[in-house]
Amino acid sequence: MDIRQPQSLLEFQQMFPSELACAAYLEAIRWPGGFACPNCRACDKAQRIVTRPRVIRCRHCHRDVALTAGTIMHATRTPLQAWFLGAYLVATQTPGVSAVQLQRQLGLTRYETAFQMLHKLRAGMVRPNRDRIGADWPVEVDETLVGGRTKGQGRGVHHQSTVAGAIEVRLRPLGVQGTKPHRAVYAGRLRLGLVLENVVKGAVVRTDGWGGYDDLRHLGYAHKPMVLDGESEKTEAHLPMLHIAFSNLKTWLLGTHHSVSKQHLPAYLNEFVFRFNRRFYPMTAFASILGIGMNVAGPTYRSLYDGEWDHCAH
Repeated sequence: MDIRQPQSLLEFQQMFPSELACAAYLEAIRWPGGFACPNCRACDKAQRIVTRPRVIRCRHCHRDVALTAGTIMHATRTPLQAWFLGAYLVATQTPGVSAVQLQRQLGLTRYETAFQMLHKLRAGMVRPNRDRIGADWPVEVDETLVGGRTKGQGRGVHHQSTVAGAIEVRLRPLGVQGTKPHRAVYAGRLRLGLVLENVVKGAVVRTDGWGGYDDLRHLGYAHKPMVLDGESEKTEAHLPMLHIAFSNLKTWLLGTHHSVSKQHLPAYLNEFVFRFNRRFYPMTAFASILGIGMNVAGPTYRSLYDGEWDHCAH
């Protein structure tokens, strides 16, 4: 069955007026072909428990099944309506939303609850076994530094983090016109991470002249390096898309979140990639967060604050 997507805040409110409505939506995402009991494997319409909207009961083995079990909302005490609104705000707001803003919008009493909710939602933004880019389009590859500069510790000393990126460069369809001048190419899918993990072998890969990329050809890529020497015209011609994406990343981190620790930076990168790759259809991203999250267990409060949770592995 097709999962309906709210196309506006008003439609969102109409779709999810109660906990029962949210629970029904979760059931449709988890079992799009109809309820299949994880205990007895029977396929039949589940029995709803009105007083416990997050729980449904198998009509055959009478076992209760928690709709949030094994999801990013596992064992949560926060209302489903708050989770749904949080997912909607994160997915559809152009600048995203910070933990402080989320706490205010959802009326949460503790900042830590909003912080943990956002990180759980970010865990749901990473599609398991996602495909690599570059099969159909050339790919730009480069690195950038993110984070604040350190003052008073000597020239060249900083606490910034290096972020590697790869982005598809796609051609605009013939006949596409607009009221403003536009490029013949546009940014396709973005990945932030190592080339080997994110770009298919055989892809055309454009880089600058840094020696660290010299092995790409031997690793099976059609490597197209160019020494840029900081010249903007060369950069614009050879790497037109990735530097724009990097600039947007830095603006978002600084404008929405102000500062991000190295420990949690990978989670913010996951969110940026998720939102960037769905920028043309942000309304569908709401269901994507909840749908992908059905197979992802989010971090616990303790694992977030003691550093045990590895954002890179999720």
